[in-house]
Amino acid sequence: MGSTSLGKAFHFIESLCARSIRRSKFAAMTPQFIQCLNSTLKCRVHWYTKQKHIHAMKIDEQSDPMPVIPITISRGWNDYELLDSGDGMKLERYGKIFLIRPEPEAFWRKSLADQDWRKANAEYISPSQDENGFWKIAAQFPTSWDIQVDGICCKLELSSSRHIGLFPEQYPQWQWLRDHIAQSKFPMKVLNLFGYTGMATLFAAQAGAQVTHVDASKKAVSWAKENQALSGLQEKPIRWIVDDALKFVKREARRQNFYDAIVLDPPKFGRGPNGEVWEFYKYFPNLLQACEEILSKQASFLLLTAYAVKASALTLFRAMEERMKERGGSITAGELVQQETFSERYLSRAIYVLWKK
Repeated sequence: MGSTSLGKAFHFIESLCARSIRRSKFAAMTPQFIQCLNSTLKCRVHWYTKQKHIHAMKIDEQSDPMPVIPITISRGWNDYELLDSGDGMKLERYGKIFLIRPEPEAFWRKSLADQDWRKANAEYISPSQDENGFWKIAAQFPTSWDIQVDGICCKLELSSSRHIGLFPEQYPQWQWLRDHIAQSKFPMKVLNLFGYTGMATLFAAQAGAQVTHVDASKKAVSWAKENQALSGLQEKPIRWIVDDALKFVKREARRQNFYDAIVLDPPKFGRGPNGEVWEFYKYFPNLLQACEEILSKQASFLLLTAYAVKASALTLFRAMEERMKERGGSITAGELVQQETFSERYLSRAIYVLWKK
């Protein structure tokens, strides 16, 4: 490792742990931080123990390069804007409806005046990030309303879990799906796991793919079917499945039913239709392996998006790299962010990893 790279590495260490770096290039660290550092800097950290704690360490370079972690920015569209964020909240516009929802990542100050925030039609009130709350609703609020997303119609409604039927930060991904599938030289067979209300499914179907949509929630699948009808895509070849994602994929493997592309958006925690429990860190490796096993020989891509997990985009990159190494192709892992309409600020929303060939 050159002196410049080494200097950057130690500047990174200093900024994270807020401790001074000695001239001998040793610093007090915890074992957990050392493990994180190995992964993040892609270097080997040697440490010296004292009473079962990391007392000092030094850095050697490893041969493989660090991947570039891109930022994918969603700036909204005609029917959606992230207007402002701050003080743990965000102000959004969905069509003609203005909503306030909690946003733990927004620990800066609001940029718009309080009077602009008071124009919201509804505000979600929650005691904590992991608990359901309730909506404080203005008079004459609709039970549901529709918005357009590049010709796809999506019904929105308030729920006790703060979600409303759409994750707008995924908009660049839907556009990429549509364009990539439309440019394919053969009709693509696409699997959408944890498909929710079907935006990725409908973008893929509109572009010409044959899609299998899987979600453990019967309500979500019914909602997605309704969006299909609202969008005039009833004749598109979409198979709707209410099932546990991991169970379904393993069953498809036994049937030798292969797919040319897979999209998955697993939650941090969830339950299947028969009480199956999903925990990201426990089951994600098995799911990724199972997905690779049902990719066809001419498979084009596998796209995964993750929310509210402690893993970094680099973690997803390494997991995908190990699983797909025999298939070749390229891997990109990055972060999904939204840009506010009235400022240059970006709000981090999710991480993702894409394998394509």
